[in-house]
Amino acid sequence: MGHSRRWVLGTAAGVGAAALTGCGLFDSDDPEPPKAPDPLEPVLAEALALAAAYDQAVVTQPGLRTRLAPLAEDHRTHAAELSRLIGEPMPSAPAPSASAAAAATTVAALRQAEQAAQRTAVAACKVAPADRAGLLGSIAACRATHAEALR
Repeated sequence: MGHSRRWVLGTAAGVGAAALTGCGLFDSDDPEPPKAPDPLEPVLAEALALAAAYDQAVVTQPGLRTRLAPLAEDHRTHAAELSRLIGEPMPSAPAPSASAAAAATTVAALRQAEQAAQRTAVAACKVAPADRAGLLGSIAACRATHAEALR
């Protein structure tokens, strides 16, 4: 037919490369891998859990409202700011109910939860970039203050 072996191999390679390009192997429009969770998410989750625990305690022990409601509000404020910093909408917290299993929430249990959450905030603050360390330090200090207020 008059075609050299070199021409046939070159044509075959060109057709193969065109086929691979058409199948998307070399496309740069690959979907991005899933985003890693933000390191602030555990601090946010604790803020929401603490606010819910305080709300639950107030439902089950209404006499503690004036003492506990401001602490719950602090945690809601922290959650809103953390959510804004993470760039995600704030998850909704469940409404407290008098018949919930957590009805036995006591001031001592709230204090222990504050102490554990304060340790989480301190650990996060130690490894956070400068633009996040200030907020985390403030949250850690607030949680320590809450623990003392619950003595």
